[in-house]
Amino acid sequence: MATADHGDNGSRTTFLQELKDAVSVRAALLMIGVLALTALFIASYTGAFHSPKPRDIPLAVVAPAQVGDQVVEQFDRLPGSPLNPRTAPTEADAVRQLKHRDLDAALIVDPRGRTDRLLVAGGAGTALSQAVETVVTKAEKAQQRTVRTEDVVPADPNDARGLSSFYLVVGWCVGGYLCAAILAISYGARPFTVRRAAIRLGALALYSILTGLAGAIVVGPILGALPGSVYGLWGLGALIVFAVGAATFAFQGMAGIVGIGLTILVIVVAGNPSAGGAFPYALLPPFWQAIGPSLPPGAGTWVSRSIAYFHGNAVLGPLLVLAAWALAGTVLTLVFASLRKGREAINRSEVRQ
Repeated sequence: MATADHGDNGSRTTFLQELKDAVSVRAALLMIGVLALTALFIASYTGAFHSPKPRDIPLAVVAPAQVGDQVVEQFDRLPGSPLNPRTAPTEADAVRQLKHRDLDAALIVDPRGRTDRLLVAGGAGTALSQAVETVVTKAEKAQQRTVRTEDVVPADPNDARGLSSFYLVVGWCVGGYLCAAILAISYGARPFTVRRAAIRLGALALYSILTGLAGAIVVGPILGALPGSVYGLWGLGALIVFAVGAATFAFQGMAGIVGIGLTILVIVVAGNPSAGGAFPYALLPPFWQAIGPSLPPGAGTWVSRSIAYFHGNAVLGPLLVLAAWALAGTVLTLVFASLRKGREAINRSEVRQ
């Protein structure tokens, strides 16, 4: 019996040792982190997309003064505040605001008839145009009026539901953090010297230029999925890739290999569903609507659509957001490398003593 017990204990000890060798404490902690990221991924995408509702969509009303004020008041009273109505002096002014992305729709009221015209910009996202059409049609029907929809900035026929710009930006973001992650896996997440960090940033810059060009050529000349300036999209792509890659370097400098997970949390889990791609900002819940414009996927999607369909209008703010991510990532990468170099020097000094 004693021999058998010894054998059982020995087998249990061997299994525990093998378990420890197979799954280290560090690996177990990383698995827990991945589990958390997975749960957050599901929560973020489902939370953003499961029940899209229009909120405060900017809409202009073109009508004689008294009629226009009545229509604006009528739209203001709609349950859930789906529209943010205001009057516009003329149809030409409303179209100008649509093309400058100051509005998402405009209702041209016919004071002599019972059929009004709804102007939309499909290039800003088909889901948004359809949502506006649904809300306005229902509101007009309650007043015994009908609506005819006209798309003054239509999406390209090869750009299904206006999603090509979003997928293009997602691809660039993935390229940015994968490039930084590959460098981390190959040579260590935290660069030992400022010079090495600068070399990594230089390599990222070259990679960003090439990746931006590849994306612009694929969606433009090769697939014909997105109109607009190839050079404009190229420059945007290079900025997005570098911004995301530099941010990944910064996260890695702060947290080591865990920094890759932090990048995924910010760019993929928080950034993609709030980017205004599948559902533009006005259809997203308040939290995602608030964070989207300040993250690279959202800023990039807005600019790519502006380049493709709106002649580059309304891009300054989003471009500044991307530039801020690129600059902050660069500075923090160099700072963390400098701090690490300082710590290494102190440790070597202590060892000599």
